[in-house]
Amino acid sequence: MNKAVELKQGQNQLFSDPDADKAREFFRHKSRAMVNKVTTAEDAVKRLLKDGDYLTIGGFGANRIPTAILHEICRQGKKNLAFAGHTATHDMQILIAGECIDRLDIAYIIGLEARGLSPSSRRAVESGKIKLTEWTNATLSWRIKAAAMGLSFLPARNIMGTDTFKYSADKEIVCPFTGQKYVAHPALYPDFAAIHVHECDVYGNAHVFGSSVSDQDLAKAAKRVVLTTERIIPNEEIRRQPHATFIPFWCVDAVVEVPYGSYPGNMPYEYFSDEAYLKEWLNIEKDPEEFKKFFKKQVLDTKNFNEYLELNGGIEKMIKLRAIEHLTDKK
Repeated sequence: MNKAVELKQGQNQLFSDPDADKAREFFRHKSRAMVNKVTTAEDAVKRLLKDGDYLTIGGFGANRIPTAILHEICRQGKKNLAFAGHTATHDMQILIAGECIDRLDIAYIIGLEARGLSPSSRRAVESGKIKLTEWTNATLSWRIKAAAMGLSFLPARNIMGTDTFKYSADKEIVCPFTGQKYVAHPALYPDFAAIHVHECDVYGNAHVFGSSVSDQDLAKAAKRVVLTTERIIPNEEIRRQPHATFIPFWCVDAVVEVPYGSYPGNMPYEYFSDEAYLKEWLNIEKDPEEFKKFFKKQVLDTKNFNEYLELNGGIEKMIKLRAIEHLTDKK
């Protein structure tokens, strides 16, 4: 008689429902019509994101992030959101400053790579006001992959025997074929995803150049998807290269044209990140009162993303950042 296998599980809370059948029921009623979806950031956030939702953001770190949507979430005062800290840097900075988040699935947060740590994000996390559950970047990618596949979990071997597993919401399972133990990563079906792309048509068929991270899976996993785009292109351009469509229209609920929409982050092959601005942000964060004034002026008091860009150098600054990115390409 085989000895019973002891199975462990992480001790922290699972912030999203991995039930694939419930998700399937939602997607069954979601419109997949090929219709014009162009709207504004204000309308997209107001219509598609509600308090308490699970929020996910595309891109990687400060690269190819949908800054216009992040600002609009703060302007509209969305609250009690859960957030996937999947390579989250400036996107998390913005949402923390807007006091929008109360639950965090964490993998990479607070650090802005070589730029340093975010004092404001660190204060928010260490205060205990935000509930935390730990994962790894790979684990969050696989959780999103499971949802994109229409599953409730994916098996893996990473993080077993680590403190990351201990503070996760994972569970060990037994392989029905070999009897070996694996960890089951629960599927992540976000309520809302915002993804910035290089170009798309009015229906949401999108092209992305450079690092894609998990954004294709994210578009399929999320219940509601907003694309912000550097430019809208004719559908004929999409049809000329059907194999290049990274995100298909049937995943997308809204399209928002926002040139320089990843600023102050980097948009690969388009424009470089504004390193001076990000450095200033990090420095001002050290003083909570000064940072509140800074954030109010930069985000809350600006009417829209164009006004924010004008406040920070406008088209002249954007042209300089574009020149830096192109110079980097040639090296």
